Amino acid sequence: MRICMLVEGAYPYVVGGVSSWLQMLMEGLPEYEFFIYAIGADSRDRGKFKYKFPANVVGIQEVFLDEILSCHSPKLQENILNEQERQCLYDLVVGEKPIDIESIVNMFSQAKHKKNPLTIFMSSDFFDIISQVYADKYSYLPFTDFFWTMRSMLLPLFYFFHHPLPQADLYHTVATGYCGIIGSIAAKMYHKPFLITEHGIYSRERETEIVKCGWAKGDFKSVWIQYFYNIAKLAYTAANMVVTLFERNAIIEQELGCHPDKIRIVPNGIRMERFAHIPELTDHDGPLVIGGVVRVVPIKDIVTMLRAFLLVQQVFPDACLKVIGPYAEDPDYYKMCLQTVETLKLKNVEFTGSVNVAEVFPQLDIVLLSSISEGQPLAVLEGQAARRPFVTTDVGCCRELIYGGSNDDLGPAGAVVAPMDYEQMAKEIIRLGKNFPLRRKMGQVGWQRVKNGYTYEYFIDSYRKIFQQLEGAEK
Repeated sequence: MRICMLVEGAYPYVVGGVSSWLQMLMEGLPEYEFFIYAIGADSRDRGKFKYKFPANVVGIQEVFLDEILSCHSPKLQENILNEQERQCLYDLVVGEKPIDIESIVNMFSQAKHKKNPLTIFMSSDFFDIISQVYADKYSYLPFTDFFWTMRSMLLPLFYFFHHPLPQADLYHTVATGYCGIIGSIAAKMYHKPFLITEHGIYSRERETEIVKCGWAKGDFKSVWIQYFYNIAKLAYTAANMVVTLFERNAIIEQELGCHPDKIRIVPNGIRMERFAHIPELTDHDGPLVIGGVVRVVPIKDIVTMLRAFLLVQQVFPDACLKVIGPYAEDPDYYKMCLQTVETLKLKNVEFTGSVNVAEVFPQLDIVLLSSISEGQPLAVLEGQAARRPFVTTDVGCCRELIYGGSNDDLGPAGAVVAPMDYEQMAKEIIRLGKNFPLRRKMGQVGWQRVKNGYTYEYFIDSYRKIFQQLEGAEK
């Protein structure tokens, strides 16, 4: 059985998170073949893989967004879409009723549309459709800005549709964004099953980013946000099954239009043996060492971590902060973090870059996670397997990992604070920093919680059963 994994902005170019999850999945299921369909932002990353592919990875197809800029606009064309295709595009933009996937497949498989992804954009049909959407829904916005916004939204999607889709026995996407629609299309085209694994809620994450961004202005933010909710709904509708990591995500997916009968919950799992050499916390005479195992990108909100550390140093002047993870993914944000360190006059802050976390955890007394959005972070599971207490933000599954679920009476493995609340984060770090027995007890609780329900063996066995269930199914 060949499984096409559709990945967006992650594997194999980015280390950690979803990328680590995918690597573990493929390594744990050697009886299956995997083909990677990877969407990246910058074609300069072509072939620059951060992972060594397992032996059962049989190929990779790379598609980059910046290559859209090399497309040449054809001449203006008249009436190239039939009425069904026009209605399909209208529904895709408006998002109020299910999209006819088959119409999309037929539209982009026609020879007259294959040669150039800009063909449909340079047509009277597209102008008429966008004009109708504008009149029906967005007439309060400037029309010219609205038209070009719609074009910017749809161009990446149309560009992807013009690339050949790999044939496989199962299409498995790790998000409901662009790769979610591509998976929907491929499954429909080849009559194969379609599986979604959603770590964080993709559309919610895009909403968070858009609200904070500078490239979308005013009311156009809501236009972009609605678009990502629309394509998420399309992916949910097309999927045979939707796997998520914890119950709160499942509830959100239902609210966003996913049928509850499609949803399964499979938590992440880690290899406990990788951290077996790490002893329990020990009391020591050196400075308090705090660490955050994170990619240095905006969604991880490193700035909140730094601001909290400023308050911690007022109580523990010699405390150290290690920001452990890659920082090349978003150079501008990394530069801003360095400037924040300088502005706040922080001492003893180190950005380590990518390292073997199993070698770093023994150095840490407390581990932080300051994200504004997460699914079920592997960094927390790994830190708990290393018997380290955590202070995390209340995102994704963190509350459950720290305090336990409904059938878990082990007690707290750390503390949870609101996102961006650096003052409360600092208070919890200081509370744990002053109480070594509490830190040690929390570290042991986290270790036991992971051992009870978040092992690699359970994770792999769950996906093996899902693949067996979907094998041979048609969509």
